[in-house]
Order: sequence, then C-alpha cells, then structure tokens
Amino acid sequence: MSTTAVQEILERIDRLSSAERALLDARLAERDEEEWKRAAEEARAEARTRGINQAAIDKAIHEQRYGK
Repeated sequence: MSTTAVQEILERIDRLSSAERALLDARLAERDEEEWKRAAEEARAEARTRGINQAAIDKAIHEQRYGK
C-alpha cells in the first residue's frame, strides 16, 4: 500500500462521526482478537507437534529462574 493510500485512509477516518469511529474501533478490536486467537492456536499446534506442554514450559521457566 502506498503512502498516498495510507494518508487517504487516515483522512477518511478523521472525517468519521464519533459513532462511526466507535464502530470502526470495535471492528478493528474484533479483528485483532481473531488474529490473536488464530496465531495462538497455531503456536499451540506447533508446541504439541514438538512435544511442548504446560509442564515443559513451567519446568523451563523454573530452570531459567533458579537453575537446574
């Protein structure tokens, strides 16, 4: 996306009413949440394939903090 396109989008956002802005903010928050959930699920799936579970994570943190 070009700088000009981004600037145009920002200008259009500035022209939104407060109700439209609130709706935009809500929709963007929903998208962020969906992306986070998708990324988290991918990370959990990768951890499972590598044999990493919560116990392994807890053990690694303990060893990092307190040594073996």
